Amino acid sequence: MRKPIKIPWKGVYPAITTQFNPQSKLNLVAFSNNLKAQISAGIHGVVLGGSLGEASTLQQVEKTRLLKKALSICNNKIPVLVNIAESSTLNAIRAAELAQYGGADGLMLLPPMRYKATEHETVEFLKDVAQSTPLPIMLYNNPVDYKINISLDMLESLIEVPNIQAIKESSRDVTNVQRINARFGDRIHILCGVDTIALESMVLGAQGWVAGLCNAFPTETVALYELAKKNEIQKAQQLLSWFLPLLELDLSPQLVQNIKHCELTTQMGTGFVRKPRLPLSDDQKFEIDKILKKAMKKRPNISI
Repeated sequence: MRKPIKIPWKGVYPAITTQFNPQSKLNLVAFSNNLKAQISAGIHGVVLGGSLGEASTLQQVEKTRLLKKALSICNNKIPVLVNIAESSTLNAIRAAELAQYGGADGLMLLPPMRYKATEHETVEFLKDVAQSTPLPIMLYNNPVDYKINISLDMLESLIEVPNIQAIKESSRDVTNVQRINARFGDRIHILCGVDTIALESMVLGAQGWVAGLCNAFPTETVALYELAKKNEIQKAQQLLSWFLPLLELDLSPQLVQNIKHCELTTQMGTGFVRKPRLPLSDDQKFEIDKILKKAMKKRPNISI
């Protein structure tokens, strides 16, 4: 079994899209092309099977194929994480085992799906899964979409488990970055999970960014991260002023369709989604195309 590589928990980790063909089958060629382009742009890791990766529509055999393909492309140069989003503790532990057996370097772990667990139930769920595997874990806090908030007190209990090492912070309250850093210091690494507030989060101390629009605009995403880490804030703001209308496409319930439509423009994807998601309407495409047309006309020449 492959030995995992160490995860530094910093940099840009795209929540990579899953590419399909017109018959809704996996398109591993398109998936490979997308990932290779992002690696060339300088990403620091990759997350498979997140919400943006349409994980809820994937069968386990498909997740295994995606992991195998990603590992072969990344070739031990950057870590490959697998998302765990399950309704039961048993299924989550099983998914973690399969990811470990398949060679994943780490996991991104959500609270229980569908059931709105209590704080105690959520902590026990996350602990049970984390303690079932040696893989390093990034928790995913997204109370806006998944209705369960991982509070600071809950996090205090969770970091008793040594392989819980990071948190994807998607509460959309940028001050949480400061709160987590003030309370836990270097014990827990923070990666922003909301594209529109990534710059602010990194200025406040987030070490990385689980990015969405990186799937279509990887060079600009990595550049924004690098500028933030170099404290070149004026240059970062200039880049963000160009990027923000695109990043706002990540906030929609149709973020998958939005980003996959952008991928068509930058030749980084097939554009197909899997049901129950449906293609964007002509009106929706028209609005995104207006944003894309303006962005492509003024696309910056990245030099940092």
